[in-house]
Parts: sequence; C-alpha cells; structure tokens
Amino acid sequence: MTNKANPNPGTVAVNRKARHDYTVEETIEAGLVLVGSEVKSVRAGRINLRGSYAKIINQEVFLYDCHISLYEQAGTHFNHEATRLRKLLLHRREIGRLTGLVRQKGLTLVPLRVYFTGNRAKLELGVCRGKKTYDKREDLSKREAQRDIDRAIKSRAQI
Repeated sequence: MTNKANPNPGTVAVNRKARHDYTVEETIEAGLVLVGSEVKSVRAGRINLRGSYAKIINQEVFLYDCHISLYEQAGTHFNHEATRLRKLLLHRREIGRLTGLVRQKGLTLVPLRVYFTGNRAKLELGVCRGKKTYDKREDLSKREAQRDIDRAIKSRAQI
C-alpha cells in the first residue's frame, strides 16, 4: 500500500512548488552538509525547500534560502542558523557538467526533495527551466482532463 503524502519512504521534505513553477530537465543526487542540530531537525521533518535554489561558486555548489527550523533541545549555544548557506557534495565531473548546463539560457538548479539513505542526508537537485503561465495552465487542464477520465472509468466499473 502506498502512502499518498509520502510516496518515497526515506523522503523528509518535498518541494512541490518546484514542479509547478519549473520543467525538470534532469535530476541529480547530492549530499547535504549539515551540523548536528540541523540533522535532528531534518529528521523531524522541520525543513522547508520552498523558494530555495542552488548556485555554483568556485567549483563548489551551495544551497541558498533553505529553512531548517531550530532544534529546541539543542539550546542556544549549540543550535544552528535557520537559513544559513549549506554546501552540497558532488563529484568534480558532475559540477563541471552542471556549470555548463546552468550557463545555458534559462536553466537553474532547484532542490526537489530531501531524503535519508542510511545516515546520510541527500538532496535531489533538479536542473530546471522556468515555466510560463500558459504552460502552467496547460498542465492544469491536462490534470483536470485526466481526473475526469479516471472518474468516468471508475463509474463505468461500478455499474
């Protein structure tokens, strides 16, 4: 039985707005460098990817505007900054290829989801192209049409 809210078992957070605003051309798995209190907050699901993005600076990839809530049990001295700059771990070849892709017109790096594999926090990074409003409307109408078709098939099966 699949869980509709969380289709992937290790997933902690999903950036649903990214799939609405961008067309995902390619996805890449990147490691996420976190401090201790951040790991505990992420495991508790207290992370927000909405509005966050990744940038390549000096052959290193960084995650901007990702909000990880403070961990209450850590106290004030050992806690982290909620929206600090976080480094992403990728191979040098992957970073080089991403640099070439991002230099193309209109492509950006958008985090799609955060999940754990074992004890390691991973981030699914999407190489995305921004959608226009008419593309968003078209996707919405396709989804509604598919929903109507599914309803019709379901009502036919019940008769």
